[in-house]
Amino acid sequence: MEEKLKQREFDLASVADLCSGSSSASPGIARFTVDGLQILQESNRILVNVHIRTVQVFELGSVQSVCMVEEEGSDVGKKTSYSRGVTMQFRNEEDSAAFHSVVKQWKKEGKVQGANIPNGTIVTSKSKFDEKIESSSAKMYFHYYGQLLHQQNMLQDYVRTGTYYAAVIENRADFIGRVVVDVGAGSGILSLFAAQAGAKHVYAVEASEMAEYAQKLIAGNPTLAQRITVIKGKVEDVELPEKADVLISEPMGTLLVNERMLESYVIARDRFLTPSGKMFPAVGRIHMAPFTDEYLFTEIANKALFWQQQNYYGVDLTPLHGTAFQGYFSQPVVDAFDPRLLVAPPMFHVIDFTKIQEEDLYEIDIPLKFIASVGARVHGLACWFDVLFNGSTVPRWLTTAPGSPTTHWYQLRCVLSQPIYVMAGQEITGRLHLIAHNAQSYTIYLTLSAKMWGPGAEQGGILQTSSCKLDLKEPYYRISQPQAYALAQDQQQPHSLLQTQDLHIQSQDLDSEIMQQLSPNSRAHLDSLMQNI
Repeated sequence: MEEKLKQREFDLASVADLCSGSSSASPGIARFTVDGLQILQESNRILVNVHIRTVQVFELGSVQSVCMVEEEGSDVGKKTSYSRGVTMQFRNEEDSAAFHSVVKQWKKEGKVQGANIPNGTIVTSKSKFDEKIESSSAKMYFHYYGQLLHQQNMLQDYVRTGTYYAAVIENRADFIGRVVVDVGAGSGILSLFAAQAGAKHVYAVEASEMAEYAQKLIAGNPTLAQRITVIKGKVEDVELPEKADVLISEPMGTLLVNERMLESYVIARDRFLTPSGKMFPAVGRIHMAPFTDEYLFTEIANKALFWQQQNYYGVDLTPLHGTAFQGYFSQPVVDAFDPRLLVAPPMFHVIDFTKIQEEDLYEIDIPLKFIASVGARVHGLACWFDVLFNGSTVPRWLTTAPGSPTTHWYQLRCVLSQPIYVMAGQEITGRLHLIAHNAQSYTIYLTLSAKMWGPGAEQGGILQTSSCKLDLKEPYYRISQPQAYALAQDQQQPHSLLQTQDLHIQSQDLDSEIMQQLSPNSRAHLDSLMQNI
């Protein structure tokens, strides 16, 4: 029995979902991970993958038990509700007794954070994700990505999906015979791409309820399904039986970093990837440039006009006008804009996913320096991003730049409540400072300044400075087609500003370029895939 207490895995004669009954029963495994319990069927389908604290195990007989998973958010002291249950039948009484002893010992010692458990691993009361992210935010986040309509929105972004497909299929050499981990697998589409490219095995890790749909989608593609295992859980918590040669993920949010999934991508790199392994994508860049947009500025400012009423049913609303005015300007604007609105060539900040540490993403400080190409009133800072799939055969960029085919990320603009004036050739300096918060996003602090212009400018110092504070979690989604802004007489140069970026894919038709570079078989397959999604 003492040896049994050290076991991490127990073979099961049969295991089945409580809801589906004995008809779906098959042999399986009960496995203890770092701080949780996994119960799998022999097909590697995971029925349970949860923290040990949320599990209750009841003996039904000498070799039969039922494992019940507590519902998220169950209040302490109130009647416990369960989200699902699994029946287990052990091979013998000794295995059954040993399993229950390990559970009891684990729960007992797990009450103390960091306590040792019989198998020598460490129990923590909370995962790293839970420690830094507010539970209500996490619940809404996983609920959002657990819905098929939102997955469809991403799948139907053909720039996104087509670029991922091209990056994988045109770099088969990086996938053939390799172990792949799909971080935040969602619908499982990237796992299927990796399997199509010849991966030996793909572990699709997904924490939301979308894992169930991914399992169904993958099972519906049987020639690929035998090489894909869906694991429901966070990458911070799950354990894998082997190291990965390749990580693939779509961890990008607006401004690249929103939703803080890049941190999970980096954690997955440190936990699962071999030292020589590849990451798809490997590098991200945040691009920034000052912009002018009188229409946008007026639109935002006019929203606060409601609060300038002095006789609203006999009430003076003006005391709240200033607060409302600043509130509207605290929302970053997400939309697609005309690149001719940029008043200076853009600069970019590089985030190397293969090297950056998780903690470096908690605070991102970017000094800004631009030279104005035109005279204009600067209304704020425009931002977008791109990521590099550094494949061995065909390196490929996915861009969200203005003027390029629009993606579901669009672009983002931080609008100043007090614009600044610049002339052509004038230097614009400033700072973009991002500080992560526990609602899975960032607080943005932006400052832009313009130096004195003309004779004696070096002695004159700073002439104008404007600052703003914005919450990346609460953007203003101003989704519309780019407006056909007329060029002013002194705006003959901005149209070429984006040419300073070394993107492989510029503002031509991205879909057409991807399709042209694919082999005929790949083109036909991608067409078929998109029609069936």
